[in-house]
Amino acid sequence: MPEAFIIDACRTPRGIGKVGKGALADMHPQHLAATVLKALAERNNLKTAEVDDVIWGCSSQRGVQGNDMARMALLDAGYDTRASGVTLDRFCGSGITSVNLAASSIMSGMEDLMIAGGTEMMSFTGQRNPNDGPSMMDAGNLRLRARHPQSHQGVCADAIATLEGIPRQALDELALVSQQRAAKAIAEGAFSKSLVPVFKADGSLALDHEEFPRPGTTLEGLASLKAAFPALAEMPLDDKGTTYKGLILQKYPGLDIQYVHHAGNSSGVVDGAGAVLLASPEYAKKNGLKPRARIVAMANVGDCPTLMLNAPVPAARKALAKAGLKVEDIDLWEINEAFAVVAEKFIRDLKLDREKVNVNGGAMALGHPIGGTGSILIGTLLDELERRDLRRGLVTMCAAGGMAPAIIIERV
Repeated sequence: MPEAFIIDACRTPRGIGKVGKGALADMHPQHLAATVLKALAERNNLKTAEVDDVIWGCSSQRGVQGNDMARMALLDAGYDTRASGVTLDRFCGSGITSVNLAASSIMSGMEDLMIAGGTEMMSFTGQRNPNDGPSMMDAGNLRLRARHPQSHQGVCADAIATLEGIPRQALDELALVSQQRAAKAIAEGAFSKSLVPVFKADGSLALDHEEFPRPGTTLEGLASLKAAFPALAEMPLDDKGTTYKGLILQKYPGLDIQYVHHAGNSSGVVDGAGAVLLASPEYAKKNGLKPRARIVAMANVGDCPTLMLNAPVPAARKALAKAGLKVEDIDLWEINEAFAVVAEKFIRDLKLDREKVNVNGGAMALGHPIGGTGSILIGTLLDELERRDLRRGLVTMCAAGGMAPAIIIERV
């Protein structure tokens, strides 16, 4: 089978995703995307006219995040106008999917040089008009709602923890480990190879370091935090008395949901972007691009849309099967910490060695810029495989609607 190589990966720091608090919050999303696109071009001396396509992930494509961010950002980055771009939405999974599609284009023989990535400005997406009413996953499609009721993701996380019998203490312990590992990784410079600073339009520095981590986090501090979703679960969504909790109870009647997630064991609200440069072996050799890894396998899986967050395990198993590999063949794992229960269930179901999972911390410590996280994690994984002189890694994450993409990479 034809191969697709990863040549390079880079990302911005993640800034706190709140207007007035985050260093990136007053920037244009295209600016963040252009930052990593420009970095890839400069770091690899790219002939940007030869970039066949830029595939970009962005979950909330409205306002300043609309109008095909891929094309607008590559133009903003100074690419040749012959480079084209397309923007996609697989919710949280967008950043993995963009890489998978770029790799597929190369492996099919149709393209030779691709860039994939994603951006999300959560400081922007959080600015909803209260008059718009609750944001429903089904966009008001009542026929779909009757067939597949889809709740708020935080309430789903609490429902899964209840069904799985996973207590809050276990989730808080995982959140603490995430903060500790992130602090260690930052202190050791584990992110330095991929991280590129963001500058303002006037040339002054906007951000050159992770803004979200809380290295002083303690288990006692996490235990003192108030559960985040009880009130939201009971919030009326329409004049019929529909609630987020009620949507779950339609499929799981009688479930006594225990509310165990809070700000400390859920993913952080941040702004950020990441990008991955891919090439065919022929193009890489001809143009002196040194491959760092190859794509081994890719997978997509759908699961229960009502629980929404459980697809990473079957996605990982599908990717392993496609590659003819076993769990033991994977040296490092990246499972996005959308909520602590997602990572905890993933570890338990696959019986993973915890010392191989999210070794540099995850989204509970570093944040989760929805459409960009997958691409960021692929770069983080590759850097760490190189740092530890290991061979293979797998990245996966839950996506709204009950989905998960996955990818396995191998160093060359």
